[in-house]
Amino acid sequence: MTELLINAFIQIRIWDILDIFLVGLLFYGLYYLVKGTTAIKIFFGIVAIILGLKIVTALNMELLSYILGAFVNVGFIALIIIFQPEVRRFLLGIGNTKIAEAFKNLIKGLGFRYKEEASFDLTPICEACASMSQDKVGALILLTQENNLNEIVDTGVVIDAVISKPLLENIFFKNSPLHDGAMVIANNKIEAARCILPITQNINLPGSYGLRHRAGIGITENSDCIAIVVSEETGSIRIIKNGKVHDVKASEMKAKIKELSNKKDIN
Repeated sequence: MTELLINAFIQIRIWDILDIFLVGLLFYGLYYLVKGTTAIKIFFGIVAIILGLKIVTALNMELLSYILGAFVNVGFIALIIIFQPEVRRFLLGIGNTKIAEAFKNLIKGLGFRYKEEASFDLTPICEACASMSQDKVGALILLTQENNLNEIVDTGVVIDAVISKPLLENIFFKNSPLHDGAMVIANNKIEAARCILPITQNINLPGSYGLRHRAGIGITENSDCIAIVVSEETGSIRIIKNGKVHDVKASEMKAKIKELSNKKDIN
């Protein structure tokens, strides 16, 4: 018995340990993505099926092994459909890592052109949000980063106008037909208003968060944009990036956006 244990230990290579570590890291990453959402129960169900398959296979229960094995094999495509938002967030997270940034810089260094969005002027945006906060006018503004939001723009009304404080305030004025929904700002212009956003599936949010906050969280979970939310009830200002909410004062807006932004030439 001791000899068998020694032989088994000797056969374990460093790559086997690394393999186990990476698989554990992958499962932890998947758990982190679905934690706090309705998909968490599906995740635990999948883990239970995989463990069950391993157990029945070890016990030579051929019929049950065949059924569970077929489910696992066919279920891969179904999982991509079920976990589409989570898969998108996972890939987006990889794309935002330092390794991806280094790869992008390498591509630039090799002479390939990488299209990046133009920067935008924060001053009129921050001034408008400060004014709307004081008057308790609700607003939801999206600042694009490296990824465009064309699918979101298509759901709203195209504006294509230069950013200005009066225009922002007029669009979000309570009696304006464009005040509902989100505004998309890209290439230093107001691209569209009254846009429809995906709502976050996170069930662990404070009850004080209304539809604007949940929409702002939802879009930043599925893209690299920055969302600015002005509460209609309290006038509070919150900046959202990657699903994380940051409470800020009007005077702190510009500094916080610069901190969270991927753009280097932001003003």
